[in-house]
Amino acid sequence: MATPTRFTLSRSLIIISPFLRSPQLLRKSHPCPLWSSSFEFCLDRRPYKSTSLIKRCKPIALSSSSSSSSRCSATTSMASSAEAPSPSMEEVRSGANPLLREFDFPPFDAVEAEHVRPGIRALLQQLESELVELERTVEPSWPKLVVPLEKIVDRLQVVWGMVNHLKSVKDSSELRSAIEEVEPEKVKFLLRLGQSKPIYEAFKAIQESPSWSTLTEAQRRIVEGQIKEAVLNGVSLEDEKREQFNKVQQELEKLSRKFEENVLDATKKFEKVIVEKKEVEGLPPTALGLAAQTAVAKGHMDATAEDGPWIITLDAPSFLPVMQHARNRSLREEVYRAYVTRASCGDLDNTPIIDQILKLRLEKAKLLGYNNYAEVSMAMKMATVDKAQELLEKLRISSWGPAVQDMEDLKNFASDQGAQEANDLTHWDINFWSERLRESKYDINEEELRPFFSLPKVMDGLFSLAKMLFQIDIEPADGLAPVWHKDVKFYRVKDFKGEPIAYFYFDPYSRPSEKRAGAWMDEVVARSRALARDGSSARLPIAHMVCNQTPPLGNKPSLMTFREVETVFHEFGHALQHMLTRQDEGLVAGIRGIEWDAVELPSQFMENWCYQRDTLLSIAKHFETGETLPEEVYQKLLAARTFRAGSLSLRQIRFATVDLELHSEYSPGGSESIYDIDGRVAERTQVIPLLPEDRFLCSFSHIFAGGYAAGYYSYKWAEVLSADAFSAFEEAGLDNDKAIKETGHRFRETILALGGGKAPLEVFVEFRGREPSPEALLRHNGLLSAAA
Repeated sequence: MATPTRFTLSRSLIIISPFLRSPQLLRKSHPCPLWSSSFEFCLDRRPYKSTSLIKRCKPIALSSSSSSSSRCSATTSMASSAEAPSPSMEEVRSGANPLLREFDFPPFDAVEAEHVRPGIRALLQQLESELVELERTVEPSWPKLVVPLEKIVDRLQVVWGMVNHLKSVKDSSELRSAIEEVEPEKVKFLLRLGQSKPIYEAFKAIQESPSWSTLTEAQRRIVEGQIKEAVLNGVSLEDEKREQFNKVQQELEKLSRKFEENVLDATKKFEKVIVEKKEVEGLPPTALGLAAQTAVAKGHMDATAEDGPWIITLDAPSFLPVMQHARNRSLREEVYRAYVTRASCGDLDNTPIIDQILKLRLEKAKLLGYNNYAEVSMAMKMATVDKAQELLEKLRISSWGPAVQDMEDLKNFASDQGAQEANDLTHWDINFWSERLRESKYDINEEELRPFFSLPKVMDGLFSLAKMLFQIDIEPADGLAPVWHKDVKFYRVKDFKGEPIAYFYFDPYSRPSEKRAGAWMDEVVARSRALARDGSSARLPIAHMVCNQTPPLGNKPSLMTFREVETVFHEFGHALQHMLTRQDEGLVAGIRGIEWDAVELPSQFMENWCYQRDTLLSIAKHFETGETLPEEVYQKLLAARTFRAGSLSLRQIRFATVDLELHSEYSPGGSESIYDIDGRVAERTQVIPLLPEDRFLCSFSHIFAGGYAAGYYSYKWAEVLSADAFSAFEEAGLDNDKAIKETGHRFRETILALGGGKAPLEVFVEFRGREPSPEALLRHNGLLSAAA
């Protein structure tokens, strides 16, 4: 038997990643990847982020339905904001503004758009005073440097995080306007902080002092990371270059925010009203129910799931069933074309914004002495550009043959079914015929499985798994903390002694009118010894998990697709790393300070448990009868796990490769456009050609409004780590409870506990006993023989 291709994720020098990410902002949240199987996005989330051509649009022709979308061919302009006066100190002292209160749990229910301008300005004024005092009194010691710095940064992170979170889950024009106005002032302060020479010199002095060897490993990583980050923030630039660097950073912030807003608005803009029942043939009851519920919300008060009218949107719970189940090929085509051209025309066109973002990122890289922005991005990651490209190419080679076979299988199956399009399958056919082939091959209909995956049962099973693996109890704590919507749940996490160790919010359902698409996890506050109160040893971490799954319909609970189940497990993995940290140094606690290409390890690790027999059968209970998912259906799900794995892998590789190409090879203003780059990459990563009008890049928020610029490869990089980590449980024996608990304890005490206080490769080796290998990933995906 041939030896499988091996690729070791190692690097001679692991560069430290501190809390203060390069001037792009405070922290990055952790979204799911773009699910390539069915376009199911765990899409997008910023971490934090945001000339004029005129395009002509024409409406899409409709038959017996109507749609408020348009297609077109070009573009937009940007405006600047002016500073407004600071609030009166009387208002600040009064505590009337909820952003300025002291709190145990953020007052999400009390914050309104009107609080943002005065609250953020008052906070920045206070923090500027504290920064001036720190610079005046700074000494190269932990109490005189790191502790006061952490307090300054943390306060801004928590308050700004509150505001940005509300923009993601409760968007409004008033909130957008308020954020747009104060964001430049916030960025200005962050740049001032990141470029502080007294702080930079103090960190260097600590590194060069005799006491360096007495610091803990976590403390040394903080110091090394802050020095590295200060350089990337422009601390070494002279006056003129520093001024230009700051202008670039301000503009990048504004552009990223505008990009994200355009995607949200373009997604909301498309509404297709359908009145003829024949046009929705094939859509499952849950999709029809949601479409009718949307129609009622839009004023069609008599809409029903049985008789319509129905409204289809580009929000995932609406869009995906159309692509997978609608027999009406013209409907699939219309919805698909609308999806891949979002934010690509008229006032919402992101094309010029992308061009400007790439131009400014390249300028920033040059100012810092790098050849391109990919090198800047990699400076704070495990990988190098070459190593990332090497991994992607090895995975591409392993995936290409199986992907070609996937396409042949679809064509043959469609032909056997008498489909007229069998010899001309295109993008809006792939998901439809994939679902039909899956149903035929494995006798599985994902829609028919929904009754077995009700949200309450899924959460109960997930929490039971966490208890077995990590010795924690999770209990509802609704009412303890204010929430931003009635559907939000709040939970308390306890250790085996019954002591609280963390809390988290869970916002599960889609709300297209105010909530961005996708799924993500982010911190609310991090564990910290320096910020402990009331005599406690450390402030406890708080997280939030946000999904966009199908809401309850009528008197039924939310009934989930298996993909939605995986998404919840994914985001919970992120939350576990944040909540179960034992690191008390706040700047590297939980998800803070972990290299970006390692941070997806726990999230992707948790997805594997969806296929483990005991776990799956514990959550798969019929919501009405309580019947457990039959064993034969579980076996079919397990067999279907590698269905079209080559195609799914290639799609992710396309996203990662085009990201690296745009940030390393693309020349803004050169002979190639961004779409030329995407097309060239697609030739190597897609079995069928892109549509000429495909404008997926215009909604690729991960890299243009999130934390994944020159970093989308991180999903594949971390997937190698996560699959290898899960293989430790397989080797221990998934039916051996004692061995599983022992391995789970080791995973908790390393991967989940150490945070950013130890280099991720060292953490992995401490857990696994060796460096990682892609063999487990290829085996899980059924691609090992292709690699060999």
